[in-house]
Amino acid sequence: QVQLVESGGGLVQAGGSLRLSCVVSGSIFSINTMGWYRQAPGKQRELVADITTSGSTNYADSVKGRFAITRDNAKNMVYLQMNSLKPEDTAVYYCNAGVRSKRSSYYYTEWGQGTQVTVSS
Repeated sequence: QVQLVESGGGLVQAGGSLRLSCVVSGSIFSINTMGWYRQAPGKQRELVADITTSGSTNYADSVKGRFAITRDNAKNMVYLQMNSLKPEDTAVYYCNAGVRSKRSSYYYTEWGQGTQVTVSS
């Protein structure tokens, strides 16, 4: 079984910064693309950023130039550095990853439990 656990959320004033972390643990054979999603109250979950195993990144237009996604393949971790935060960034942030467990021959998407980010004006 594979688990994803996020950390680093919290309350911050507009213009501030936060760094989210996510670790993948368990019976892991391989991890491919990792990403961060968010869901604000009353809204659908949306992609914030993702990153491939080779380091290619993709960002939502709303966070380009403010957020940066990185990963440490040796530690099975992905990070989201969030700068110049705005009240509209307030949401629950979820980590996800395409994982293949040691008992499986295919990849599937696993999600973390989410971490709250609140940006006050």
